[in-house]
Amino acid sequence: MTRNLRSYDVLGNIAILKFNRGDSLSIKKKRAKKILEENKGVRTVLEKSDKIKGRLRKATTKYIAGENTKEVLYKENGCVFRFNVDSSYFSPRLSNERKEISSLISKGKKGNCILVMFAGVAPYSIVIAKNCKNVKVVSVELNKEANNYAEMNVLRNKLKDKVEVVRGDVKRVIPTFVKQKRKFDYIVMPRPQLKEDFLKEAFAVSKSGKNGTKIFYYDFCSADMVSEVVNKIKQRARESKVKIKILKTKVAGEIGNKRIRLRVDMQVT
Repeated sequence: MTRNLRSYDVLGNIAILKFNRGDSLSIKKKRAKKILEENKGVRTVLEKSDKIKGRLRKATTKYIAGENTKEVLYKENGCVFRFNVDSSYFSPRLSNERKEISSLISKGKKGNCILVMFAGVAPYSIVIAKNCKNVKVVSVELNKEANNYAEMNVLRNKLKDKVEVVRGDVKRVIPTFVKQKRKFDYIVMPRPQLKEDFLKEAFAVSKSGKNGTKIFYYDFCSADMVSEVVNKIKQRARESKVKIKILKTKVAGEIGNKRIRLRVDMQVT
């Protein structure tokens, strides 16, 4: 079995493993072979690095066994995604999050326009578009290669008429939307671990009133700092001169070192 491994994820045809510190290459190859034998759909084993590099969240992996490739064909929530594990950030552990968000949007009023920031290869955008009727999703991502995969994934899932892929920095794209007077019914913010919170940009393209924009915001903190994150959100709303209502806070996963991925659901009122 794989109990001696610190952790591993299976992404379609690729298993990405975190080995124990000090493991020799021969031990790694032996364990990788075991993974290949036990998982018939897995054809490649890569070693995972601790580091996610830069603002584009690029990972670094090392080939260990099987087919020498880093391109994945991955399925979830009735959708199919192709991407390179080193050039495009993707977390299979957020599969249930994507399903839940799409379900919440599906239960809302019809004809929604949704903005997904930091969209990567478009997993949130595509799952939402695939599982919600009468929606238009705008998928914004800075990483050029991730955007290329996003466009391919939109076509692969036959969603060309429902998903618009936009390449660019959120801080540059949002002012363009403001000039165009584009506003959104839902904003999904699977935000990377950066200093910027981008809430100012989200509020700038939000609707107010009875049917105000609902925002799903992700942040990272220790388990005892949830109230601090909520207070920060409220402060950003005051700075943007908008009123919000916090609907829910949810732990959306643990990321190690006693830190959590926190999701805060809010509505602009």
